[in-house]
Amino acid sequence: MRVGIIGTGAIAWKHAQAYKNIGYQVRACTNTTADRGRKFAEMAGAEFVETAEQLCRHPEVDFVDVCTLPNYRLPAVELCAENGKHVLVQKPMAIELETARQMIVLARDAGIQLGVVSQHRFDDAVLFLKRAIAEGRLGRILEADAYVKWYRSAAYYEPSVKGSWAGEGGGALINQAIHQVDILLHLMGAVDEVFGRWQLGALHRIESEDSLNALLHYSSGALGVIQAATSFWPGYPERVEIHGTKGSAIITGDQLTAWDVQDECGEAAPLAHLAATGASDPMAISLLTIERQLLDFGEACKTGRSPACTGMDGFRALQLVRSIYTSCAEARKVEIVPIVF
Repeated sequence: MRVGIIGTGAIAWKHAQAYKNIGYQVRACTNTTADRGRKFAEMAGAEFVETAEQLCRHPEVDFVDVCTLPNYRLPAVELCAENGKHVLVQKPMAIELETARQMIVLARDAGIQLGVVSQHRFDDAVLFLKRAIAEGRLGRILEADAYVKWYRSAAYYEPSVKGSWAGEGGGALINQAIHQVDILLHLMGAVDEVFGRWQLGALHRIESEDSLNALLHYSSGALGVIQAATSFWPGYPERVEIHGTKGSAIITGDQLTAWDVQDECGEAAPLAHLAATGASDPMAISLLTIERQLLDFGEACKTGRSPACTGMDGFRALQLVRSIYTSCAEARKVEIVPIVF
């Protein structure tokens, strides 16, 4: 598969290495800062083009990978739809729900794939836990929580766009904990009610939250907690905890670190102790699961099946995030109504 990349910041370098490892070619790239784009193109062995329009029209690009800030999403999908190019976007899929909705409709009507990066769906721990929950090995799920108690330095937030509502859509929840939000929804299904509290700029000079707590009520009847922060020095590995009537499981970073189940039988749990985590370094993440997701998206483009993380999956994660933000801003409980397109 031949890929065109829009945006050549830090995550694009990770993607370029992952594409190389899986045998995909980064055929072209573009960046609004041409010098940075050309440097990336030289590293990746790609052609640098001046604009996203040129990239999306490129005859030797099979799909487009959008590695920009979330304030640039809809124009990219519009260009891909016009030119019949499949498109994969970074998390979060957008800042506003209406933008995400338009992206989904555009891709659907154009017959192109729309995927959202959520590589932790491909962690061995998550793959195992998805099967185990479906098989009832934990019993009826009572509680499902995510704790993302990370740290980011003042230097991380020096660019004015970082932690801004207009550029990034918010702070720790939408940018750092969005992966765990998606994993909770992936494992547990829908959340129908939330109540949240936040601290805006508790440690950093940003306008959005660097510390947030939310209570969840799942449609299944289970309860949950999300804690998201970038203000807790030195930063600790993120955790997802699932507790059921027959046992409990904990994912720390990208590894299953606890599996305590009554009358245990069946597939052996992939227990481990060393985990890759971005707790204090945003680039300290494993390439393996990124490779798995990029391969999955490429196969979806070739075969026409849905990718493992679709535009609708990205929409549901964004809807939960935006609902928590509304709850925090208005100090009230917020009900979440499923949206059907």
